[in-house]
Amino acid sequence: MISIQQLNVRKNKKDILKNIDWNINRGEHWSILGLNGSGKTTLLNIINGYLFPTSGKVEVLGEVFGKTYIPDLRKNIGLISHSLQMQMKDFESVLSIVLSGKFASIGLYEAVEKKDVELAQHYLELLNCSHLQDSQYGILSQGERQRVLIARALMATPKILIFDEPCNGLDIIAREELLQFIEKISTEPDCPTFIYVTHHVEEILPCFTHTLLLKEGQVFAQGPSAEMLTESNLSAFYDRPVSVLVEQKRTWIALKDNLQHN
Repeated sequence: MISIQQLNVRKNKKDILKNIDWNINRGEHWSILGLNGSGKTTLLNIINGYLFPTSGKVEVLGEVFGKTYIPDLRKNIGLISHSLQMQMKDFESVLSIVLSGKFASIGLYEAVEKKDVELAQHYLELLNCSHLQDSQYGILSQGERQRVLIARALMATPKILIFDEPCNGLDIIAREELLQFIEKISTEPDCPTFIYVTHHVEEILPCFTHTLLLKEGQVFAQGPSAEMLTESNLSAFYDRPVSVLVEQKRTWIALKDNLQHN
C-alpha cells in the first residue's frame, strides 16, 4: 500500500524527517505516535503529495512519486483532519457534505444519483448520524462533525483513510464515541487501510495492528503494536519512566517518579 525508502525532508537548513524507511502492507492498520514537532504532519503531507521529499523514494498504491499524476492518486486517499473541518461551510446540510465526498469537493456542485444518496445514508447510519442528515453542519458538535467527515471520506471508497489527530478538542465522551465508530468501520467489508496519527497512546485501538514511533523526525521503532507499546519501549521513547496499563485491549500510560526529573 505504501513504501517509503530513505526519505529525507529538509527545510530552512533543518532536517524535518531523516532516513525514514516504512512499509504498509495490505490488511494492516497503522498508528503513528509522536510528540508535537516529531514530524507526523510532514509525513502525512508527503503521503498525500502535498509536499515532496528532499531525497528518497515514495510509492503509494503502486504509484511512484515523480512518475505519477498526484491529483488522481489523491482520489484514493481519504483524509480526516481539523483543517478540513474548518473548510466546510456551516450552512450546508450534513447530507450534502457527505455526498460531496464522492467528488472530493468542498460543497456539492455535481448531480447525484439515487444510489449515491443511499450510500451516503448508509454511512451516516453506520456512524449514528442518520438523524442529522438535514441539519446544518454549523450546528453540530465537534464529535458529530468528525463523524460526518468520516462518512464523507468513505463516499469516495478510498483505499487509504488517514485520521490526523481526529480526537483533538473532543471531551472524553465524544472521544470514546468517535473511537468506537473507527473500530466499527475497521470491521466493515472492504475497509480501507487506516493510518491514525496521534500523540495519545490510549487512542491506539485494537484494530491498529502496527505502530510507528516517530521521534525528532526519525523512526524510533516500528512494528506490531503489542511490541511497540511496552513499558520499556515507551519509557525509552519518551525519555521518562512510564507505567503501562492494558485495559480493554488498549494501552494507557502515566509518568512515574516524575518529580525526580524536574
